[in-house]
Amino acid sequence: MGKVVLVTGAARQLGGRFVRRVQRDPEVDRVIALDAVPPAHDLGGAEFVQADIQQPTVARVLAETGADTVVHMDVTGTALGGGGRASVKETNVIGTMQLLGACQKSPGVKRLVVKSSTNVYGSAPRDPAVFTETTPAKSLPSGGFAKDAVEVEGYVRGFARRRPDVAVCVLRFANILGPTPDTPLASYFALPVLPTVLGYDPRLQFVHEDDVIEVLRIAAHEPRRGTLNSGTFNIAGDGVLLLSQCSRRLGRPTVPLLLPAVTWAGSLVRTLGMTDFSPEQIRLLTHGRVVDTGQMRDTLGFVPTYTTAETFADFARGQGPGLLPPGTLAEAVDRVAVLTAGSGARVPQPGAN
Repeated sequence: MGKVVLVTGAARQLGGRFVRRVQRDPEVDRVIALDAVPPAHDLGGAEFVQADIQQPTVARVLAETGADTVVHMDVTGTALGGGGRASVKETNVIGTMQLLGACQKSPGVKRLVVKSSTNVYGSAPRDPAVFTETTPAKSLPSGGFAKDAVEVEGYVRGFARRRPDVAVCVLRFANILGPTPDTPLASYFALPVLPTVLGYDPRLQFVHEDDVIEVLRIAAHEPRRGTLNSGTFNIAGDGVLLLSQCSRRLGRPTVPLLLPAVTWAGSLVRTLGMTDFSPEQIRLLTHGRVVDTGQMRDTLGFVPTYTTAETFADFARGQGPGLLPPGTLAEAVDRVAVLTAGSGARVPQPGAN
């Protein structure tokens, strides 16, 4: 008998892609795709089960299907089907609690993979230049998806202590981008004009959708010789990009604002339903965040196909032309940077935090 893999969040594009990919693996016998709503995309030969992970019925699904591997992808920063922030939090936190409770009662579960985020490190002015998996956050996230991710990981650690026989792998993904992204940062980059914090040019990392699918597949299987796919791993493409570089490559002008004005602008775009411009997102776009990926390579044995720059380039191709030609925008941003630096405002260099 091959592996029986249960995947949560199958109605989302990324979840659907993983469902289609993992069922092609010869070691996998069955794939159960789980979500509260039917997916709009094809799931191949997977068995779809309509169930809400916030409800106790998820325990019955585990028992009836005999799943030995659970890949929890229903941890996200955006609502599915027009729901609000409250519904997102309930799915992320309450849903994870219910799912872990079901896994704890199921003797057949032997492997758990959880999609998490580098948002757990927060973004603060005194952050280290690079976060490792063991670096504590200088300032814990106070709300939004980042706080959800912190709570989710806390529950997962509790589960791992109660079920030491289960191999638990937590993947902390950097900002996910690609041709069909569904993330708050992708919504931000889709704005015609990008509000930024005056005097700051944060460093950002990205991971491509294709690499997300592949590393999830690796984590869902038995480790290869010399690797270990249990534990917590940062997942990101090589290199970093400054926010100013991102705006140039998109051809979208930036509007540098004082921090209070950016906070007001975030409230406005949230009210208009344009994007999740949360306080944690504003902190990221102020201070940035870079993580070390040595454990991803050395322990998990995964090497991303796309660098951070290549990931953003693939995303940018799907966004269409911006308001300004990239070359013209680059010259304008450089002039603004020179003027800002001359006024004494803080403009970090590529190697600075």
